Amino acid sequence: MSEARLSGACLCGKCTFTATRGDQGTGACHCDMCRKWSGGIYLSTDCGESVEFAEGAPVASYKGSEWGERVFCRECGSSILWQTQDGKNQHVSIQMFDDPAQFEIDVQLFIDTKPANYGLSNETKVMTRAEVFAMFGDGA
Repeated sequence: MSEARLSGACLCGKCTFTATRGDQGTGACHCDMCRKWSGGIYLSTDCGESVEFAEGAPVASYKGSEWGERVFCRECGSSILWQTQDGKNQHVSIQMFDDPAQFEIDVQLFIDTKPANYGLSNETKVMTRAEVFAMFGDGA
């Protein structure tokens, strides 16, 4: 993947960061935790372990499971990224970047828990709950 650093920020602009895209692509997560956390489909792009927040950024995290955590802005509440607790798998919300259209959605996670009232129009790889857990290790 490209080594170009991308810049992003939360809604209030106090959590600014840079990141480099990883090789897992951009996905739509349909798990119940992501839907509740983001208020809908969580659209994120893989950034490996490259996210670097500006000094003093008011970031906070919520450990939603034994292996994953959700990072958000303590000031405005923006959902910034999901990551494994070891920080090696960071998936940043594409909405944190100025141009979210630059990311082509190519995979759907937790397809077996997606509500029936919406769907994506493009063809993507789809992964069940069991396949996602197998990808990130035995953790659910």
